[in-house]
Amino acid sequence: MTENGAERPIVVGRVTAVFGIKGFVKVASFTDPPENLLDYRPWLLEFDGRWQAVRVESVRRHAKGFIARLDDCDDRDEAERFTGRDLAVPRSELPAAEPGEFYWFDLIGLEVVTPAGERLGRVTRIQETGANDVLVVEDREREHLIPFVEKVVPEVDLVAGRITADWDPDF
Repeated sequence: MTENGAERPIVVGRVTAVFGIKGFVKVASFTDPPENLLDYRPWLLEFDGRWQAVRVESVRRHAKGFIARLDDCDDRDEAERFTGRDLAVPRSELPAAEPGEFYWFDLIGLEVVTPAGERLGRVTRIQETGANDVLVVEDREREHLIPFVEKVVPEVDLVAGRITADWDPDF
């Protein structure tokens, strides 16, 4: 929730460019798999610091992304105002995570501690490496790159806002 009680939108893609002259835009999906983006409505775009719903008239797969036509967007000039904007959806549109699985955005900002309670820092981002995801944990003095695997990260407590990591604070 945000300060005013509204649901915090979750960024799931980005409008990257205009496509053609009839008001279509290119959209990159940040979801896995990318087609999940097609299941979410409404799409929200940020204008002047506020998220606004946009109606999707049509959307189709194109190369590594999608081509979409947004409501009342009939030419290239109108489509241009959407480019470079993050695309978000209300969090309630996302399916619940399975037990032991987490949305990355839920992990950002969580405090990370060792099993002995020594603070390592906070998760600032997550990197996808192919083999496994890596938590980037920063404090004032250093950055820790912690593999996000059960052997190293035995506990994630979203309610308490804490991750326990079996990690050497000097590493």
